[in-house]
Amino acid sequence: MTIPETRFWKKKIKYALLASKPSGGRRRSPPNQHQHQIELPNRYYLTQRSRERLEEEDDFDSPLSKADWVITIKEKLEQVPQNRGSSSWLNHCIFRVPRSLKEIEIKAYTPQVVCIGPYHRGKACFQDMENHKWRLLRHLLERTGHKLELYLEAMSELEEQARSAYAKQSIEIISQEFIEMMLLDACFILELLRVSVKGFIYCGYSWGDPIFSSRGTLPCIQRDLLMLENQLPLFVLDRLFALTCEPEETESVSQLALQFFDTIIPGCKTATFKLDEPGLHFLHVIRQSLLPASKYTLGCITIKQNHQPQLMMHCVTMLRSAGVRFRKTNTSNFTDIEFKNGVLSIPRLVIHDSTKSIFLNLMAFEQCYPHCCNHVTSYMSFMDGLINCPRDVGYLRHHKIIDHGLGSEEEICR
Repeated sequence: MTIPETRFWKKKIKYALLASKPSGGRRRSPPNQHQHQIELPNRYYLTQRSRERLEEEDDFDSPLSKADWVITIKEKLEQVPQNRGSSSWLNHCIFRVPRSLKEIEIKAYTPQVVCIGPYHRGKACFQDMENHKWRLLRHLLERTGHKLELYLEAMSELEEQARSAYAKQSIEIISQEFIEMMLLDACFILELLRVSVKGFIYCGYSWGDPIFSSRGTLPCIQRDLLMLENQLPLFVLDRLFALTCEPEETESVSQLALQFFDTIIPGCKTATFKLDEPGLHFLHVIRQSLLPASKYTLGCITIKQNHQPQLMMHCVTMLRSAGVRFRKTNTSNFTDIEFKNGVLSIPRLVIHDSTKSIFLNLMAFEQCYPHCCNHVTSYMSFMDGLINCPRDVGYLRHHKIIDHGLGSEEEICR
């Protein structure tokens, strides 16, 4: 019995004693049968001395003695899970977005159409898409002629490794449900990638399919698949792809993913030469495609170091008044920013409805994952400094540095 439990029962005992004790020399009427019904453990059988001591105590909320206080703290420490070592935390690559970030722009980090992985699993709003996942799995089994047991066995072998990619919340799912989740999500994603390359008719889906039609939910699915909390480990996709791919399919899952996301991140499909390092998940693969081929600093974007210098950036209007000119560079690498001979050269940035969500999730990944630098965060800080008013946006748009399909320049400034 812990100290807090002891204090609780002492308080209950005292109240029971006071309720039954005569007051003012007059005999109290018997209490109602439903009052003061207290079941005490046998270990709390009251001796005469215990009764006298309880009646003498007036305040059960008084501070603990030093010895009891130390015991209470030790009991709390014993309830803390044993430290499994820093290596277990370093294996995490799919994180919960920190609350400090999520509270500012919760919609940017929360999937709206499809749930991938354990973090948002079971929500009623995703039930329709879950039904489509089962439809796609059945279609895949019919097309390949494989038995379901083959895929389940492959996913079972990856369960422990896949669980370690997530934070603690995923462990609450029992083994069979976790394996089922991996298979459904992996099948759904791979069918999306195949259809994006070969076409839905070639893959056996009808024209106007609610998932694969460009007029359907595909753009929303693309956005959801690039949210940090909505990722599936890439090695899970690689394993299922190896079992289901056809002989003529020579591209990797990462290469197919870059082609799939090229419609919302123009130019990323040309960055396959940067995929020498194995990707962790889709968000990580997209980040790799946006970074310079070299690991060193390019232009004015600085890599995270022990003593990182702070960069103060003035807005376009102020820089123009100081004689700085702007020019668009013909590169898909958004960090290829250069200032030379009074000319600031910046790559083209395409902005649409999903751009904000993509960059916010990339920044959240950089903040959570200890093995990467802060290229995206530095770039966004740089652009945030450049743009201070609609006039800044208009000037960059005039020079084709910014290409946006939003309603107005004011939307970019927000």
